[in-house]
Amino acid sequence: MELKERIRKLALAKGFDLVRFTSAESFAEDESSSIKRIRDGHMDGYSWYTEARVRKMNRPMDLLEGAKSVISLAVSYLGENPEKTRLNYGRTARYAWGEDYHITIKTKIKEFTNSLEEVVGANVRTRAFVDDGPMNDRAAARRSGLGWVGKNTNVISPRFGSWILLGQVVTDLHLEPDTPLKKTCGSCVRCIDDCPTGAIVAPYVIDNTKCISYLTIELKGSIPIDLRPLVGDWVFGCDICQDVCPVNRKAESGETALSGDFKQRPGFATPDLVALLELDQKTFSRIYKNSPVKRAKRIGLQRNACVALGNNGDSSAIQPLIKALEGSESLVRAHAAWALGKFAESGECKAVKALQSALDKENDDDVLQEIQLALSPLETTW
Repeated sequence: MELKERIRKLALAKGFDLVRFTSAESFAEDESSSIKRIRDGHMDGYSWYTEARVRKMNRPMDLLEGAKSVISLAVSYLGENPEKTRLNYGRTARYAWGEDYHITIKTKIKEFTNSLEEVVGANVRTRAFVDDGPMNDRAAARRSGLGWVGKNTNVISPRFGSWILLGQVVTDLHLEPDTPLKKTCGSCVRCIDDCPTGAIVAPYVIDNTKCISYLTIELKGSIPIDLRPLVGDWVFGCDICQDVCPVNRKAESGETALSGDFKQRPGFATPDLVALLELDQKTFSRIYKNSPVKRAKRIGLQRNACVALGNNGDSSAIQPLIKALEGSESLVRAHAAWALGKFAESGECKAVKALQSALDKENDDDVLQEIQLALSPLETTW
């Protein structure tokens, strides 16, 4: 217990808000449920998320020879309130308002593991993970008692809510496991009821293909037409299931968030959608350097901006969307056509004329189909 307490104090000193311990035994139930999700089609679109990877990520002893324990770590990223939204401004998930958390947390974990031997007084072997390697972070966090898994599949801490980012250190140290929490979400289904796309198809089960976070970040092609109105004004990720969680309403901010490691970059929480449409690659790379938003790519972000502008419904977006319809990227043109179709349906003649003009010039089959679909509700009037 004395050793655990020294390790806990070291982790806290390195900037972590939560530190718990569990064994390196397999996460058998998690492995089974994850494989079922794959077979049920709920992980479609994640080509890398295979059954072989699932087996590996749920078996810490396969990740480090001689592994005996997992040190489960978490950092709260609940900091400032978002900037006020305005017309033609979108929304970005809170974790992406500042620096890339992979960089921030990996730096802290490296400092932590580099100091472990000094604290332990012996050689220590470790392998660390921060959400980008074959390690089931949520399973380790749950079994260590760092938090419980909510019905939206996020790990929820009694103190910090689900506004936490996880890291795991697999080690050959033998550390007495902590006890899992007995707390659960009980009968609360707020996250399930309020998900606009119905992505939480059952408690603890998310259909990846419907999740706004997947649609705006991981999906590289066209957002399904039936889901576009439900995406709202989100352009990178989504926080709805966290915003409505009763535990999160009382969540504290951690020392790291308050010290500025997740400080909000100007314009990141509520980005200017028209400005996003006008980004060239050089500007995109400069603005989003060391930001999680890079993952969506410039074209993906502009695709999302088109959808958000169509959903926001402010007519000042028509001209920027017309310009996007005339641009070089077919994926962006297709979604600009859809957005202009929303304005055309509400009687905006300028949008109708732009779509009709594009119909005669466009040579990409997918974009042509989008234009035709956008005009089809108006066929009886022209």
